[in-house]
Amino acid sequence: MISINTTAKTIMLGVSALVCTSALQAKDHKIKPHAKPAVHAHVDTSRTGWWEKARFGMFIHWGVYTIPAGQYNGKDIPGLGEWIMHDASIPVATYKDYAKKFNPTEYNPEQWVQMAKAAGMKYIVITTKHHDGFALFDSKASDWNVVKATPYGKDLIKPLAEACRKYGMKLGFYYSQANDWGNKGGAAARGHWDDAQKGSMDEYIDKVAVPQVKEILTNYGDVCELWWDVPTDMTKERAAKFLPLLAMQPQIITNDRLGGDVKGDLFTPEQYIPATGIKGLWETCMTMNDTWGFKVNDHNWKSSKTLIRNLIETASKGGNYLLNVGPEPSGKFPQPIVERLEAIGKWMKVNNESIYATTPSPFKALPWGRATTKAAANGNTTIYLHVYNWPANGQLLIPGLTNEVLSAKLLANGKTLKAGKQDNSVVLTVPATALDEVATVVKLQVKGKPQIDAFVQTAEADGSIVLQPGLADLHTAQGGSSMNSEGGDEQNLGYWTDPKASASWQILVKKPGTYSIETWVATPSSTAKINIVAGTQTVQKAVEKTGSYNNYKKLVIGEIKIDKTGVNTIRLTADQANWNPVNVRKIVLSPKG
Repeated sequence: MISINTTAKTIMLGVSALVCTSALQAKDHKIKPHAKPAVHAHVDTSRTGWWEKARFGMFIHWGVYTIPAGQYNGKDIPGLGEWIMHDASIPVATYKDYAKKFNPTEYNPEQWVQMAKAAGMKYIVITTKHHDGFALFDSKASDWNVVKATPYGKDLIKPLAEACRKYGMKLGFYYSQANDWGNKGGAAARGHWDDAQKGSMDEYIDKVAVPQVKEILTNYGDVCELWWDVPTDMTKERAAKFLPLLAMQPQIITNDRLGGDVKGDLFTPEQYIPATGIKGLWETCMTMNDTWGFKVNDHNWKSSKTLIRNLIETASKGGNYLLNVGPEPSGKFPQPIVERLEAIGKWMKVNNESIYATTPSPFKALPWGRATTKAAANGNTTIYLHVYNWPANGQLLIPGLTNEVLSAKLLANGKTLKAGKQDNSVVLTVPATALDEVATVVKLQVKGKPQIDAFVQTAEADGSIVLQPGLADLHTAQGGSSMNSEGGDEQNLGYWTDPKASASWQILVKKPGTYSIETWVATPSSTAKINIVAGTQTVQKAVEKTGSYNNYKKLVIGEIKIDKTGVNTIRLTADQANWNPVNVRKIVLSPKG
């Protein structure tokens, strides 16, 4: 995967990990600004229909880097396991010696596919060649491959393709088209460190990369998805050399990382879930621990609960969840991966109806969980309510839903639930305890399309009101560019390149009075000023530079008086003079006295 020095949530304006950002390390890596992500609005649905229904896939990172497994010269190398050659500046000859120890005699592709299928995954994407240039297949374009360079001596992709066909699993290929540290002329994100790497990149593309892509599209049957990565030094002319190959597999889906302004079909956020989803097709890829390729000392495993909720979160926003596994050099999955796949599969066996072929939640926010939807041919809608925090009082409030309820039941056991109305919301009477502590799913059928009243934020227990970026209404002046809401747990408003853009929240005030206002901001500039507007009042505050778009510092904005009981609007705007973009996290209004 990608590895450039920044968090996986930030690039340019500190928002998205797009085509050349990464999660970790290497402080001398430089990031170039990227434009706002393109919207993939015109997609051939006959080609992508299966993908939009699948919602869940397995990513596999495997190769020679599993031999050093994060260690070089007796030291742990910070960063991603599959980037060790680059991050430790390992000479080409030294690194290629690792291949002599790569002998995955316990590789069982049928078992891999069966584990993916049991977990509820609908497709697999495997690294046919990562940035070290090592191919997992028999290639005539380069001897730096598993058949010619290892004692194993057999093609690893062919039996996986056969196993996928046998068990009805779709198979996609990751291919590093630009970065290649083992074949002469391939790009290197930080620049070459060994004379053995030097050569013509155009010659590398013509003689290695293009022929290898042709091989993987020719020799293994139908390929569902082609996953490019890190387009270092990819020009329009270089990218154009790959495009005719796609005609070999007309049904194939491609991502947005080829380079040369080629958009592809999928936007690919990495290691985070966009706060409000993305218009068009998108697929978030995530690791189970901190690395993609196997790394012997990375034991920071996400819990099964977190992984299942990530899947739900992604589906609730209309995306696909591509969850990574990093096999050991032997070919086995590490036991923590096996355990997590089994736990996900157990949950999916009961609740997969609420994930597959679903569309995004109609709610801006739910205080107790998430939702997905399915439209019926008769015009009615099924809403799947994924309840994380089970109500202690036996009443599940669905805020703002005004539709007539046709039926309500627990998905796991089919038990019918009583539905009623409370103000402008639906209330369901539910059992005293949840059926599943990770997420209990309620299947709610309503008449027509979901009708949701505007979301109004209420105060926390201490009286404070927290304005989250993901709950904001975003406003753009005609012809201008908008700000974006991005991120997971740490959401932010970013891409705020147009000072005419603004964000607003509706809040319910039960106790009028004076509120202090604070937020967290990030910007490399010191000339910006932001405003908080409530009614006729405006509080302005200058933003001091924080060093970068991903270095956040607390900003006390000031005080504002809210006299009106009931619904009020709070707006975040920019001072249009000398504006420089600022990233803004949550805004907190705290009552005084």
